[in-house]
Amino acid sequence: MNEAKKLQKEDTCDVTVVHAEMVEHVRKNVPDVRLMADMFKALADETRLKIAYALTLVDEMCVCDVAAVIGASNATTSHHLRYLKERALAKSERKGRMVYYQLADHHVHDLVKIAYEHAMEEDPYDES
Repeated sequence: MNEAKKLQKEDTCDVTVVHAEMVEHVRKNVPDVRLMADMFKALADETRLKIAYALTLVDEMCVCDVAAVIGASNATTSHHLRYLKERALAKSERKGRMVYYQLADHHVHDLVKIAYEHAMEEDPYDES
């Protein structure tokens, strides 16, 4: 048996049995996930995720400091920060001539930290 068919056999049921009561319950309770999908799309970009993680380490950072952390221009960094802000993942405050960013709230902070912890638990590409 080739590897693809072997994996397919391991990952699927041998018979099709629909548990109607459970399926109906779950269908009724699964919310519209578009906003969640947009949030995860925003964090799926490595640069934006690095920015979000950096913002878990401090209360706030100015655009220049974030740019220095990620090794990008202020313009590129501002673009990424604005993208996160537009999706309610970050917020900003102008203080004089500086603009400071922080994560939007503790939910975003926890989400980023938990994602990091999960990623460090094991190698997701290790099939052993």
